[in-house]
Amino acid sequence: MNTIKKQILLKTVCVAFALLTSITYAQNTNPETTIQRDGFIFEFVAGGGIISLEDSASIQTFDKSQGTFVFPDLKFGYMLNERLAITASLPGNIYEFQDNDRHFGGVIPSLQYWVKDRWWIHGGIGLAIDSPALYDIKDDVNDDWNFGCAVMASTGYEIYKKKNFALNLQSKLVLGRAFLDGDAHRDALIFNVGLGFSWL
Repeated sequence: MNTIKKQILLKTVCVAFALLTSITYAQNTNPETTIQRDGFIFEFVAGGGIISLEDSASIQTFDKSQGTFVFPDLKFGYMLNERLAITASLPGNIYEFQDNDRHFGGVIPSLQYWVKDRWWIHGGIGLAIDSPALYDIKDDVNDDWNFGCAVMASTGYEIYKKKNFALNLQSKLVLGRAFLDGDAHRDALIFNVGLGFSWL
């Protein structure tokens, strides 16, 4: 059953990525800027993706990846002008490690730039957090919190916009390292595709 779910998730990610790639190159026939942006930004994303993990103890390697749900994936920011925003991004994914659910995410200061009226790019570097999933904390088994550094790059296309609300299709790549006890570390490579709900 898990294999079928993983296959469905992988196919969904591939289709969504192909759709996102094709609409990113869509041309706007109106050369004038038609969208106004100012003030604060808030966004949350619903979606899925793939995570690959490897640790220095060789308990888990990049050879095996797993399907994952995006949770939470939030963004807060402020528009510096109509095309550029300074943001704090909180990417996050739930993954399974030794029969426990864990969360790999971060707090990443970043910049978001609208290349065209509806197409944006986003990236930054910041703090990586590897922690137990809040619903699966077990004392002395799955209660360790680990920190490190992470880099993130994403792109998206606004498929719907009305007043200060925008709906966008986006993809995100996160590479992070969290430092564990005993001079060990855990690396994560995450690729997500999701639907973003933005207020700006």
